[in-house]
Amino acid sequence: MQHVLFIITSTSVVGTGKHSTGYEFSEVADPYFEFIKQGCAVDFASILGGTPPAAGYDASSKNSKGFKESNGFRRLGFSHRLSDIDVAAYDAVFFPGGLGPMVDMVDNPAIKNATRKTYESGRIVGAVCHGPVALLNVQLSDGRTLIEGKRITSFTEAEERADNHTLGDVIPFLLDRALTEQGAVFSKAEPFESHVVVDGNLITGQNPASASGVAAEMIKLL
Repeated sequence: MQHVLFIITSTSVVGTGKHSTGYEFSEVADPYFEFIKQGCAVDFASILGGTPPAAGYDASSKNSKGFKESNGFRRLGFSHRLSDIDVAAYDAVFFPGGLGPMVDMVDNPAIKNATRKTYESGRIVGAVCHGPVALLNVQLSDGRTLIEGKRITSFTEAEERADNHTLGDVIPFLLDRALTEQGAVFSKAEPFESHVVVDGNLITGQNPASASGVAAEMIKLL
């Protein structure tokens, strides 16, 4: 059995406008069911542990409703504190999006350490939407940044504009620009269309529509 660790934001407020936020519900629910269907075991960690804040729950979504009623969701409510986790026990780590990660995953030492260790050991790192913010500022053992020269995608400036995510008031910076500035080879599809990029053991998705696709590509490598 393969073991996957979902690493979740603990931030509930974003921007100077103090907007309510958290992890994007579908970006946990959709990949969760992809992994479970293939017999993978899923654990949950968050930066602070306990119950992470959620955003965007849609009861009309079969996966989201199913996840909210699942044992997985109950376990998510008692997530491990990331700093207490040995990521070497997992075959893959996965970073869902939501705006929360734009606050607490940019420079957090536990996030950077978990990402570096997983990547350098040849195990799988997956991230979707705003989740690739976890890949910023990760310095490898040879001194290079993790994303330098890597093919990557994430939520785009066009999608931020479409969602009225204004700089400052809602988002602290534009993720696609920040990834590019650190040397990523960035690609994108039209706003809100599924787009998944695989570069070795690094797999990223552009937006919520890409979440299941990221999990599917991770499963292929697993």
